[in-house]
Amino acid sequence: MPADGKVTEEFFRTRIATRLGADREDVRLGPKHGCDFGVVRGSGEETATVLATDPISILPALGYERAGRFALHIVLSDVAVSGIAPSHLSIAFSLPAGMTDEAFDRVWTAIHEECADLGIAITTGHTARYPGSTFPWVGAATAIGRGEPDRIVRPDGARPGDRIVVTKGPAVEATGLFASLYPEALDELPPEVVATAQRRLDDVRLVRDALALADHDGVHAMHDATEGGLLGAFHELASAGGVNIGVETERVPIRPGVEETCAVLGMDPWRATTAGTLLAAVDAAVAEDVVSTLRDRGTPAAVVGEVLADAAGDAGDDAAGDGDDAGDGGGNAPARVVVDGEDTEPPAGDSSWPVYARLSEAR
Repeated sequence: MPADGKVTEEFFRTRIATRLGADREDVRLGPKHGCDFGVVRGSGEETATVLATDPISILPALGYERAGRFALHIVLSDVAVSGIAPSHLSIAFSLPAGMTDEAFDRVWTAIHEECADLGIAITTGHTARYPGSTFPWVGAATAIGRGEPDRIVRPDGARPGDRIVVTKGPAVEATGLFASLYPEALDELPPEVVATAQRRLDDVRLVRDALALADHDGVHAMHDATEGGLLGAFHELASAGGVNIGVETERVPIRPGVEETCAVLGMDPWRATTAGTLLAAVDAAVAEDVVSTLRDRGTPAAVVGEVLADAAGDAGDDAAGDGDDAGDGGGNAPARVVVDGEDTEPPAGDSSWPVYARLSEAR
């Protein structure tokens, strides 16, 4: 297991995937490395339930309202990429003893208002202060969506010939976070560039982008690029579908402030966490329509590559139906990600973690 960040595919396959509790027939998509959500659907049911769980990270230096919205969207994105709108939320807080009632009220109000705007009901949870709890990791939440099984966009659905669409580009989350939390580290940049970089934190929202894509026939897979950055997300998309992917970096959108911030901080933008950046594998016939839909929403997007071929064997196309490949533990064939004509390896870690450690220690 890495010292920081998500576990590797090998760790997941050998230590987690072989022990998943009871084998239930209603689990139509179980845990897979690189997949954002699971699906439950009982026999004969006309509605499927999509679930995803993530940590809750509250960063007080962002301001409690902004921190609450940021934390919420990290959780919601993993259901939204299924093509089913998040509808319910279960959330648990293990708060630091020093967090005041007023501070919590500001976090909670922001979460409530954002959920109300998105039509999400908060249905259950747990809230308490505990000795030893510290910012930023103060709990976890599960987002739930209910919808028609045929509308689910499976994370392992990429097919040979599909085009790869990417929104927003690399390192938007890391750029926004570090520019907001540690502006003094960017003092060699003009103030207007720092302010632009700080606005990148608003790019972590992708719920409406994902749902807009799901309205298109021919969208076969979606994925939110988080830890490991955009390069890691390409590898996860390829691994989940058992396919090879080719990408040209010059086609990838780059948001203002990202390159300058990453250069000053010595952070590789392609391996830096970038929640809010959406990857989609879509039929070639609809790729440009998908890009137009996103751009009409004001979201930068482009076709950046294609799915080259099956890595080996059957990529799996059970669209939340009979569930034959549910919970298979990520046993997909090895997959290649070719970037600018060169084979790449999955990132060994996220390039933002050492930068965060350095900046937080310096302060």
